[in-house]
Amino acid sequence: MKRISKFIFNKILGWRVGGEFPNLSKCVIAVAPHTSNWDFPVAKLAYSSIGRTANFLIKAEWFVFPFNLFFKKMGGIPVQRKKNSSLTDFLAAEFDRRDRMQLAITPEGTRKPVKEWKKGFYYIAFKAGVPILLVGLDYGKKAALSLGLIHPSGNYEEDIEEIKSRYKGIRGKIPGNFLL
Repeated sequence: MKRISKFIFNKILGWRVGGEFPNLSKCVIAVAPHTSNWDFPVAKLAYSSIGRTANFLIKAEWFVFPFNLFFKKMGGIPVQRKKNSSLTDFLAAEFDRRDRMQLAITPEGTRKPVKEWKKGFYYIAFKAGVPILLVGLDYGKKAALSLGLIHPSGNYEEDIEEIKSRYKGIRGKIPGNFLL
């Protein structure tokens, strides 16, 4: 799969992977900006092109036959949006249960412009005791960039400033939809 993904990502689409992507057994991967439906296939191809697989969250409504087989194979974790339970606690427990888990999340939570990012990606990593790998999808440079690791301190306000600062200069597919 790595060779096929690399061929598609590099040769056909003309993208590249940049920066150091540490091979961690467990981490949350914060992928931003999320401004287009194209972000998912671009990010998935980028990560696969370096021989890695990551889990991702998907609406439970999509997890019906035959799509459920496809999404499960790709690493999808169904999310019940209306269920009155803590997704953060569920995912932290999943990290404890598994030997290896890399969970990709878009911190903005939507493709529309938002000033405040969702806090879930941060608190999942904090509760699970795993680092956050920051990944920028830069459509201007056609590059999926590792922006380094953050180890959540528990001080969200301080940490989110550092996290957002790493995304400065990254251009989303629809630039006006990415606010820092």
